[in-house]
Formats: sequence, structure tokens, C-alpha cells
Amino acid sequence: MARPHSLGLALALLLAAPALAQPRQSQPPSYESPIIAWTYVVQPGDTFAAIARRMGVSMAALAAENRVPLPYLITQGQVLRRPSPPQAPQALKPASPTAPVRRPPPAARPAPPPRPVPTPAPSHAREAGAPRLAWPTSGTIVARYGVPHPGGRANNGIDLAAFTGMSVHAAAAGRVVFAGNEPERFGQLIVIDHGGGWVTAYAYLGRVDVQEGQRVLARQAIARIGKSGEAKKPTLHFELRRDNVPRDPAPYLPVRL
Repeated sequence: MARPHSLGLALALLLAAPALAQPRQSQPPSYESPIIAWTYVVQPGDTFAAIARRMGVSMAALAAENRVPLPYLITQGQVLRRPSPPQAPQALKPASPTAPVRRPPPAARPAPPPRPVPTPAPSHAREAGAPRLAWPTSGTIVARYGVPHPGGRANNGIDLAAFTGMSVHAAAAGRVVFAGNEPERFGQLIVIDHGGGWVTAYAYLGRVDVQEGQRVLARQAIARIGKSGEAKKPTLHFELRRDNVPRDPAPYLPVRL
């Protein structure tokens, strides 16, 4: 008699950073069989974390192999290459007592090329087809787009002053494609897809109040301010991206009086 499939394995694979393509009427991908091919084409409903687990590698290794920057946004049809597993050391044969075996020194492996760092797009006027944005909080801008952080990395968005417990609102209507923790930099993070390749991201949150796949309205409360990720104090980090390329959110936000 056939054994039933494990529900635990299927549930464990439904995590983080989903593809940004709009869903289509098709059967969702099966997560019950491991990926054994060296490349994989992203399907509707796939998440970066789920693909990494099915390939048996970490998200960081998969991102480095495919040059996918944080927060690991992927799109339908994108081809991801599985990193090569480390080579297991081979056991050395015992040398003959009368004729020692001389082995040539291992050839030096060339250093891997440096990973390209995505360069933020320059500040510009509002582009055609961009969503009409509202301010996600009422706080003032304390760190502007493109201005380097103390660590030297350019700011791909803006940071808004806030206080613990303050509500965070969706800047425009859309679908939540990521809602959870990104421990390396952003902490509690929400990413909303607004269509046409446009997404907004909300980081350094204290509490997330929406789920992946949920539709939200413009100005709908989606989270609470706290302190997570790189935040030194309660702050909202807000980004606007088109096709995963950062944009300066300021020209797209209404003028404050």
C-alpha cells in the first residue's frame, strides 16, 4: 500500500521572497520532490527560500551563484542555477616505503570575480505607469535616497522617523509577496507588488500584520513600528523599485505642506 505524502515537508517549504510575476490560472508547483537539475525556471507561486531548500543549499549561496541581491526578489521565468557542491577531499593512498609517491602541488584556483553591487538609479522625475504613492508613515525623512550609510553602503530608499507602536500603511494598493523576517539586514520586512514591475518595501518593522498573498488597499495598516534588522532606533526604511532596480521614492510621494 502506498505511503501518504508528508504534509510537514510541504508546509516547511512555503516561505519567504516569492516571485513577483502576476499569478496565472495553473496548478501550483509541487514541493514534494527535490530539485535535482542544475538549473530551475521560477514558476508562479515559487519563493526564493523554497527553491533554495529544494536544491539543498542556503539562500545566501543560491543568491551569490545567481547574483540576486537582498531581499531576494525573483520573477516568473527567471532561471536559477544551483551552486556547485564542495568537493569532498579524496583519501591519500599510503606511500610505498621503498618508492615514495610524489604528488604535484594542487593548482591554484583563480579567485572568483567580485559580485556586482546593484547601483541605485539616479533621482528622477516620476515615470509613466508608476503607482500613486501615499506616505507610509507621518514621520520626517532622516536618511535620504543615495546618501551612504555610516557603513559606506548607499541607501536604496529613504528612512522615516517613527516611534514604537506607530502604524505603517501600504503606500498603494497591491498584493503582499513577502511578509516575514530577513535577518541579514532588513529585519521584519514586507514587500508589496503593485503590478507593472513596481514594488514597495517596508523594513525595520516591529510587527507584521499581513500575510503573503494577501491583497491590501492603499493606506491600509500593514505593520507596526519597532526595531529590527540594522535599525539602531525605531525607524521605517521604505523602498520603491521597478524590475528590482531602486528608485528614489521622494518624487513619487505627495508634497507635504
